[in-house]
Amino acid sequence: MGKAIEQLKSGLIVGHAGLGFRGGVTGSVRQQVHDGDTINVRALGNFGVRFLGVDAPEISFKLPGEEGFTGLSNIKWEKYLSDPFTRWPHESCLNKDLIDYLKAKIKPGVAMNHYRHATQAEDELEKEVLGDLEDLGQSEEEFQFFLAFAYEVMDRYGRLLCFINRYQSEGERPLSYNERLLQTGVISPYFIWPNVNPFREKGSLVNAVIEPKKANEEAQKDPLLRKAREGFRRARREGKGIFDPKDLLQLEPFEIRVLAGQRPPTRWVIDLSKSDDVLIKPQKYYTIKNQEDRLYIPEEYVSLFVEKGWKRHNKIVK
Repeated sequence: MGKAIEQLKSGLIVGHAGLGFRGGVTGSVRQQVHDGDTINVRALGNFGVRFLGVDAPEISFKLPGEEGFTGLSNIKWEKYLSDPFTRWPHESCLNKDLIDYLKAKIKPGVAMNHYRHATQAEDELEKEVLGDLEDLGQSEEEFQFFLAFAYEVMDRYGRLLCFINRYQSEGERPLSYNERLLQTGVISPYFIWPNVNPFREKGSLVNAVIEPKKANEEAQKDPLLRKAREGFRRARREGKGIFDPKDLLQLEPFEIRVLAGQRPPTRWVIDLSKSDDVLIKPQKYYTIKNQEDRLYIPEEYVSLFVEKGWKRHNKIVK
């Protein structure tokens, strides 16, 4: 069995588990049943983990009309991305401004450009994990991860959503893998409210809603969010990772997913570089030039912000 939690073709998310362990062996039903609505189980299979706060170029993704994942190095991707809108059955659901913006970013070799950056990010993560094994003097069998969750524990694919680091029983841990890779510039910020600091620490969704005209202040005040943004800016200045002047990343990872899924973005956006009260429409995300200045608000939470005093913006934001 591959995954402990997975999404079926129907879209249903299911899990696979057995009776929990007790003393290193499978416990009895009597031992593992806690009460009438609680039972201890163990996962049968692996968990997928999706890093919070960041977005990496896609190694592979589903092409329109196909079931399985296809590597971005496949010529099919180059053919599709050369003009994705001619085969998009719902092109009208994308604003012309967004279509023009994406078309301007698509140049010959766009698929291989994305694949090169995806493999670079993959290699960097492998290097960080192997470095931790060496630093701790542990084997792959001994090595453990430390997972820190936010409001949303799982995504629609059945993957755990978290900040992930090496586990160590004593001493100060280094930065999470999320943060380390962000500083190298091989992945992008993807700050989705309320799953990043300081919002995930507010105790409730209502308390996590930002006061109008306070977004920049909140972002600067929190040390983790501030350092993450500063580290990514530094990577941009130094031309590292996706900012390599000889091979700039053409399409952002979520733009690949938008084009492949043939559906428009749905998250509204707040500009962390400003102190305003504007909720920018999902299809205008690119009007916030720098990725580290975008705070994405899932559609289902927008009403909380409007109730707090934020305003939906329906015009192009320069």
